[in-house]
This record gives sequence, structure tokens and C-alpha cells, in this order.
Amino acid sequence: MFIVQRIIYILFIALIPFSGTWAQHSNERKLVVIKGSVRGKENYEPIADVEVSTNAGIYTTTNTFGEFKISAFIGDELIFKSADFETVRHRITTDDDIIVEVEDYSTFSSRKSGALRNREVYQVALDSAEYFKKRDIEKSIDFVAQAVASLGVKGNKKELGIALTTLGEIYLYHKQYDLAISNFKDALNAEKTVATTILLGEALLANVDFEEAEKTLQPLVKLRKLVPYQRIKLFESLGDAYLGMNQLEKALDFYREGLKVAEKNQVSPKVIDLNSKIADAYAAADRRIEAQGYYDNSLLLSKKQTPQRAIQESEKVADFYNRTKRFDDEIQLRKQSLKDLEELPAKIPDKNKENPIGDSITSQRINYKIANAYLSQDRVSEAIPFLEKSIVDADKENDLVVQKDATRKLSEVYRYQGNFDKAFENYQKYGTIVDSLYIRKEQEISRLARLNRDIASKQNRISSLEQERELSQSKYSLAVTEQQLFEESNKRQKWIIYSLLLGMALFAIAAFFYYRSSNQQKLANNLLALKSLRSQMNPHFIFNALNSVNNYIAKSDERSANRFLSEFSVLMRTVLENSEEDFIPLSKELELLRLYVKLEHSRFPEKFEYEVNIGEHLDVDAFEIPPMLLQPYIENAIWHGLRYKEEKGFLKIGLQQLTKDLLQIEISDNGIGRKKSSELKTRNQRKQRSKGMGNIKKRIAILNDMYRNKLEVSINDLFEDGTGTKVALKLKKD
Repeated sequence: MFIVQRIIYILFIALIPFSGTWAQHSNERKLVVIKGSVRGKENYEPIADVEVSTNAGIYTTTNTFGEFKISAFIGDELIFKSADFETVRHRITTDDDIIVEVEDYSTFSSRKSGALRNREVYQVALDSAEYFKKRDIEKSIDFVAQAVASLGVKGNKKELGIALTTLGEIYLYHKQYDLAISNFKDALNAEKTVATTILLGEALLANVDFEEAEKTLQPLVKLRKLVPYQRIKLFESLGDAYLGMNQLEKALDFYREGLKVAEKNQVSPKVIDLNSKIADAYAAADRRIEAQGYYDNSLLLSKKQTPQRAIQESEKVADFYNRTKRFDDEIQLRKQSLKDLEELPAKIPDKNKENPIGDSITSQRINYKIANAYLSQDRVSEAIPFLEKSIVDADKENDLVVQKDATRKLSEVYRYQGNFDKAFENYQKYGTIVDSLYIRKEQEISRLARLNRDIASKQNRISSLEQERELSQSKYSLAVTEQQLFEESNKRQKWIIYSLLLGMALFAIAAFFYYRSSNQQKLANNLLALKSLRSQMNPHFIFNALNSVNNYIAKSDERSANRFLSEFSVLMRTVLENSEEDFIPLSKELELLRLYVKLEHSRFPEKFEYEVNIGEHLDVDAFEIPPMLLQPYIENAIWHGLRYKEEKGFLKIGLQQLTKDLLQIEISDNGIGRKKSSELKTRNQRKQRSKGMGNIKKRIAILNDMYRNKLEVSINDLFEDGTGTKVALKLKKD
């Protein structure tokens, strides 16, 4: 018995290559595809919506570019009908392209354009494109091209953006993701909208470009003016992007945020979708308990929606049971799906309409999955009826893919049982189905190749049309701009003449008052400049500085003397150069102060160290300050605070921008303090210091009076025990 089975099996394997069957058909008449166009003879203007038919009843119309494509037999008669010209007939003798030229078409064209305004053409074309989006991609693209063409020279960017977004949606629906992305980007260049940005994100996700999708969508999160459905879609798409990048926690965060918005606004379909996607994310992380909870939610909620939606969600949960090897639960759920599917109302099949519950949810596929679940448990006899039912249903629906898989699986099951006759019989059927499927795939590939060529051609035409439109728009804008400039130039010349006459009169009046007031102002400015110059440098500093030079010379330290004298001369020259100015850039004042402190530090290196801190992002050139305003405060800190300190002291100069127009300068020292310094001074020193500080106060008062409270100075003890001094000066920007 074993030998007989072995012989049958060998014959079974040997006959497999010869199991395919091929059918050949011959026709007495040759079927060809005729391409052509209809256009005006004088201006080559394409004529759209021309009825093209054959005497056999095949029918089509010309597109926006006046082009058509029709299947016909050699010998048939082509008939061209339109309200714009007399009917034309042509006998087909070859498969060459046909061009129909209409005389005097421009008169018909102008009459037609007068009957229908561009705006109406644009809207009708877009509505038609939307209608044919799921039915006929070529027609849909033609209508978008017609909408773009109707915009003309004055078409605005908003309308162009809407048309390109519609074109992107067409490509997205038909899974032409690269073209969809390209058109969405062009639409955003025309006009940026939230809706188009979200669609671009969806196209990038479909194209498995998760990082680019995240970059595109993330900026929208900060926007507040999003309608609830847009925010739900945004969070859902970002969750998809992060899930695709294996960032599960981020994906879950966005899914949950989307779920909150969906529940708050009672968007039931999205509540189901997001529960399901959260479950998917948990399942991807192998967190089965959380996944089961959300799958249960989505399943329960889907039963409150349409039967199709409930079946769709049931199958998704069943797939989860399959992945987690819960085959009994999977089988039970899929059997319920079969029952629900049978109870759906029968509808007339329409190949142009989208399957409302998805291509993968069919009775033949569900039966096949139930059989696989039984086989995963080695329940072979229970799997066979479902495989057979799957084959029968697939045959009715002409679903060769499922029929092929189920037939092969059934052959393997019979072979496993030792029933080689049925195994061989089903394997022969499998071979026949494979051959049929191969032929169909070749035909589909050929059809898709032609379709892709046609789509590429139409897309290029639309791009060319848009480039021509933009060029015309640029020329039109240039002409309008030139006209506006000419008119503006004439107005400007008139205003100049009138302004000169008025200005001369006003100038004569103003000159008198200016001459009288300028002398007084000049005198006041000179007095202020003299006071400023007298208060800028303490004579003691000059005297002591020269003594320091003398000490260096006495010590034969010629290099130090030269360096000190050189730096001192630079300081004096800078002071004198700035003495005529009410205000100088803060950067110049800082250079002067650094030089002054450096000189004082050279004289008393054992008495103090110093530091100048400038706050981050502070633009010192944006502020101006009276020259040598800060020097007396620094001199007081060194001579009356730090010089009498027993240990080495520290001088700190800090600049910090409080607001956009307000700067604070702090001069602080940890010297002996104002009170102790006053006790150590002689009567003459007190008098000199009081006079110096009084001059500074007067100077600040005058400046504030002239420049509207530009300066504010406060002097306080640095520490609570009275030691140290802090001078805070607030400076406003002009």
C-alpha cells in the first residue's frame, strides 16, 4: 500500500508543470486603440467635450486639451459631434493618430466663453473632478486641468491652491503617492492652509516617509484655530508617524489626545478608529492586556454604527487574536462576521465604487482565515468545509487571489490526510488558477503602465499650463505695476511742487525762530559740555597717575612707565574727543571704562581685582550714554571703598537688559562702605567728593530734563552691615 501511494505521489509531482491551460482566441477583425485630437484650424485651440463615437456604439469625449482615445475595429466609422461645428465622419483604415481641424472655431469659442463665465467653469470643473475621483482617474484629472485653465491671467493663488489640492486628493485615492505629495506641496506654495498640510501629511504617511510627515504636521500642533475634526486628524496622523518610527509612547500620547477631542465633540467614527489604533500601538509593544481593552472598546462602539463598520472592526480584532494565538476567539469572531456579512442588503455591484468595508473583508477571505485558524490547531477536518466555501465564493466573485491560496491550502490538507487523489485534483486546479492569475496580472500591469503614461502626460500638461499661467500673470502684473508707477510719478511731481512752495514759506518763518532759539540752545549746550568736561576726570586721578609714572621712572621700570603713560594718553584723548557729545555709543563708554579700570588696577594691583560682565543677547550698540558718566562712581569705589580695605577687594561692573528699551548698569564693590569711608576722610576730601557727586546729580537732572527721564541712578549699601556699595543706573533707549 505504501508503494502505491508513493507512485501516485511521484506521478502527481511530475504532472504539475503540465497542469496549466492556455486559451487562444482569434478574431476576424482587428481591434485597435485610436488616439487623436480636435482643435481649431486657425489658432490650434483645443476643443473640449466633443462627442466621439463609432458606428458600433463605443463612445467617449475629448478632454480639456481636445484629446481623445477610443477602441474600435478597422473599418469602423468615427463620428465627431459638437454644437460648435458640423458633424464629421471618418472611416478607420489604420491605427494612426487622427487630428480633426475645425475652421473658424474662434467665433464659436468666444460665443461659448461669453455664455459661461470663468468662475462658473472653474467651479463646475472642480465639482466634476470630485465626482469622478473614485470612478475615473483620467476624467477627474482632465476636469482639474480644465479648472486650472479657466483661471486665466487674473486667477488668484487661493483658487489655484484649491485645484491643486483636489488633484493631490485624486492621486492619493488612487495610491499615486509621489504625484499626490508633489501637488500638495505646489498647493501649499500657492496658499498655505491647514487642510492641505494635513493631506500632505497623510500622503507622506502612505508613502512610508514617517520622519517627513512628522516634520510637516508638528508645527500645526501649536495652532489654536483648528476645527475639531482637523485636530483629530492631526493627532491621529502624528500618532501614525511616531508609530511608524517605533516611538510608541509618543504615538500613544497623540492617539489619546485625538481620542479626547473626538469624544468631546462626539465624532463617533474617529472614536472607534482611535481606540483601535491605540490597541494597535499596545499590540506592537506586546502589551496585550491594554491592547485587548481598547480592542473591546472599539468593537463595542462599532456595533452602534453601521453593520459594515462593525464587520470591519471585528475582522481587525480577529487579526489580533490570530497574532496572539487565540484561535478559538478568532474563529468565533470571524463566524459572527460571516453571519453579519450575509445579512447585509444585497446591492448591485459597481466596479467604479469603493467597497464600503474594504477589499479584504469578503466572505471568501473570512472563510479562508477561519480555515487557517483551524489548521493552526491541527483541526484539519473542521478546516476543509471553510476552505471549500472560500473557493466557491471566490469563484463567484472572480477573486483569483483567494481562490488560488484556498485551493493550494486544500491540496496540502488532503495530502496531509493521505487523500492523494483529491490533493492532486486540487493541485491541478491550483495550477490552472495560477495561469489565469498570471494572465490577469500581465493585463493589469500593461493597463497600469498605459494608465501611468497617460497620467504622467496629463500631469505634465497641467504643470505646463500652470507655468504659462504664472508667466502671463507676471506679464500682466508688470504692466499694471508700470501703469501704477507712471500715475504715482505724476502725483508725486505735483506734490513736490506744492510741497516746495509751502516749504519755502514755512522755512522762512521757521528760520527766524530757529535763529533766535539756537543761540540760547547753543549757549546751554556749551555750558552743559563745560560742566561735563570738568566732572569727567578727577584732577586727583591725573595727579596720581603722573605720580605713578614718576614712581616707575624712579624704579627704573621704563617699560611699565611707557605702557602706563601710553594707556593714560589714550584715555585722555578719548575723554577729550567725547567731551563735545551729549551721548556716545555704550560700546565706546565700555572701552573707556575698561581702560580706566585697567590703569587704576596697574596702580593698586594688591588692593583689588575687577570683572566686567555683559548680559547675554545684549546689543551694546543699540544704547547710548553720556560720556564718562560712570567713571566717577568707579573712581569712588576704588579710592574710597577698596583702597582702605585691609584684604584684597573686588570690583564688579555688570550690564543687563531688563526690557527691550531698558538697560541696567551695576557698579558694586566689597570695600569698607560709605559710612566708614566718610569717617576716614578729611574735611577737604569730603568737600571735594560732595562737589563731585553734586555735579553728577546736576548733570543727570539736566539730561533727564532734555531727554525725558533717560537716566535713573540709585546708590545703596551692598551688605547689611554697611560694607560694600552698589550703584545701579537704569538707561532708556532713545
